[in-house]
Amino acid sequence: MAWINDTIIKEFILLGLSSNPNIQTMLFVIVLIMYLIILIANSLIILATITDSTLHTPMYFFLTYLSILDICYSSSLIPRMLRDMLSVKKNILVAECGTQMYMALSFGETECILLATMAYDRYIAICYPLHYSTIINISLCIKIAAGALICSFLLSSLPVSLALNGDLCVNNVINHFLCELPGVLLLGCRNAKIVELVVFVCGIIVLFVPVNFIIITYIKILRAIFRISFSAGQRKAFSTCGSHIIVVTMFFGSAMATYMKPQSEVSPEINKLFAVFYAIIIPMLNPLIYTLRNKEVKSALKKVLCNCV
Repeated sequence: MAWINDTIIKEFILLGLSSNPNIQTMLFVIVLIMYLIILIANSLIILATITDSTLHTPMYFFLTYLSILDICYSSSLIPRMLRDMLSVKKNILVAECGTQMYMALSFGETECILLATMAYDRYIAICYPLHYSTIINISLCIKIAAGALICSFLLSSLPVSLALNGDLCVNNVINHFLCELPGVLLLGCRNAKIVELVVFVCGIIVLFVPVNFIIITYIKILRAIFRISFSAGQRKAFSTCGSHIIVVTMFFGSAMATYMKPQSEVSPEINKLFAVFYAIIIPMLNPLIYTLRNKEVKSALKKVLCNCV
């Protein structure tokens, strides 16, 4: 429970992206369109990979899981954001704030682990193609997906509980449009440094470690690609890895810029900008990036759309 001068705080006040009603209405329309794109595009990928038997492989299992995570992650944040854009008062109960932070962190951390796993999947496929089916199989993929989700939900509970169970310095106003950990940390007083240290350690585990694993993996992949004598083989290898590299760069770049620095050194406006990027833009772009560079997915999507018509 949050406190100010021995008084229990039952709700926070979000300042939002803008205080101008006209701008808020315009932002509502833009964010709503982007959210619908997230839901439709990711749902189409899920439907395509489920209905097309040729896509029942580990690589497309991970792509489907990524689409599910993108839907869950954005849905834990955007609906509340849309409601606040049409409201004069942007109050949020502490319990609801904690739930939003917890769900967003958990799904975000799961995506970090998934992106590292997808890099390993491409490493085995390119460097050990003859052993791929024996090393990577659907049963292992399901275990990794479940394990990543469980570990992320367990890990997220500590920073969220510490952030919400402490003294606030001045007030309960969060300079953010979402109830996210960086915004809440700026209100902390007595245990702020402890929470920041916990967040930093968690950031090392779920951001720094996966990023370094991905970098090492792709160094080995590039070495293997340059040993391929056929240019067609090189193009195919680059194509399968290119989409993943783009997504990894966008996601980890914005997340590390937000969570791996002391919040006292980061402008709230910068945090808002990064939050828009990883909460809305990346989940919207992920399906477009993967489908535009993947002939198999595009073919499966055409079948799904034709059947719908």
